[in-house]
Order: sequence, then structure tokens, then C-alpha cells
Amino acid sequence: MYPDLSGSVALVTGATSGLGRHFALVLAKAGAKVAVAGRRVDQLGSVRDEIAAAGGVCLPLVLDVTDAADIVPALDRAEVELGDIDILVNNAGMSVNGQVVNQTASDFDTVIGTNLRGPFLLASEVARRLIAKRKPGRIVNIASIGSFRVLPGSALYCISKAGLAMMTQALAREWARYDVNVNAICPGYIETELNSEWFRHEKGQEQVRGFPRRKLMQPEDLDGTLLLLCSEASKAITGSVISVDEGQSL
Repeated sequence: MYPDLSGSVALVTGATSGLGRHFALVLAKAGAKVAVAGRRVDQLGSVRDEIAAAGGVCLPLVLDVTDAADIVPALDRAEVELGDIDILVNNAGMSVNGQVVNQTASDFDTVIGTNLRGPFLLASEVARRLIAKRKPGRIVNIASIGSFRVLPGSALYCISKAGLAMMTQALAREWARYDVNVNAICPGYIETELNSEWFRHEKGQEQVRGFPRRKLMQPEDLDGTLLLLCSEASKAITGSVISVDEGQSL
């Protein structure tokens, strides 16, 4: 069921754990060379070793997506060692939960910087290089069902993901003529480092019982959509914001 991504070079942000790590492994299994970006050096090395053990090619990149000065050098290194990046998965994300009246300007800047500004800067630089070389590309932004509905206690997260969904459409429109496709995946609730404590709590378990299928999603539930949007099969798909959520947003 895996498309052949041989010859492609993918960059996955937030790849030290959770969905980012999973996405990197999926793309490598499909044949892409993968640059994995994140801030935790030891975990980047672990991802590289796992991909290499499976016969893939992986380059770990220490990258803070909130630092604009890090982006060009990281992409330069990836190009030198792997080739031109033609797949970008903007996965890095975080949340500061709680009531808005208790949150600060710093909280806002941190969430927006990671979830929206960073993906904008990366997408812009990757597209700039693709357009200059007249090469097609695929940019996949990992948004959330919080892009279009309020997740209680996660206002800043939802604001940032709503912005990411609109950014997806705006960039898709601007770059359509260059064959640089930009799409977003909006996952439902998947247990990750961001929410694992909540879903172990009785109130979190009660929330899961309220979902139509009464369960959390698994990372592999996103594989088909990710691979579609990163492959030639999606050449006519751009500007789409796709919910993959087990019906949780219904």
C-alpha cells in the first residue's frame, strides 16, 4: 500500500517523538530520504538509527523552528547531504493549556511561534527554492480538528491551528502555478506527549467515551492521508484541509 517515494527528499519537523517520529519512519519506509528536525539531539540520533536499521537514509538536523536564523542553514545542509527537499511536513507543535485570563503574552508568542510562524518560515523557504529550480513539491501542514472547533482549555492551540489551516489555503493559491502543493491534515485526538497525562485522568477517559467510536486514534491512522499528499497521486490536490479524526469532530 506504500507509494514509491524513491528519489524524494523529505523534511519532517518535530521529529524527535510522537507523530513527527512516526511520519519520518513512514516516509523512509516509502523510499524517501528523510531529514528529521528537532531540538533534542539524543532523540534525533535515535530516529536516525531506527531508519538506518530499516535500510533508509536519514539526516538528523538540530532545528528550533521558532528561530528564523536556524532555517536557511538547516535547509542548506539537508540539500548538500540529501539533495533538494521536495516534501516538507510541518509537524512541530506545542500547547499551553488553561484559561485565557491566566495566560500571558509570552504564552501566546510561544504557541504562535511554534505552531504558525515556524511553519510559515519553513514553507516559504522550501517553496522559494523549489520555484527557483522549477521543481514541483509537496508541503503538508499538520493542523488539528482544533482548526475549526474549540477544544476547551486549548484556546491558544486552536487559534494557532486555525491560522495554520488558512495559511495552507493562502500558500496553496499563491504557489499553485508552480506545482508546489500545500495541504493540511487535521487529526483528531491521538495520545502524545502533549496530552498523555490528560487521557490517563478519569476526565480524559470520560471524554474518550463521548467520541463516536469511543477510542483515541493511533498514529498509523494518518499514514494513508500523509502518503497520498506526499506522492504523485495528489498532484491535483492543493489547498485541502482534511480531517482524519474517527468522527471526533462530529
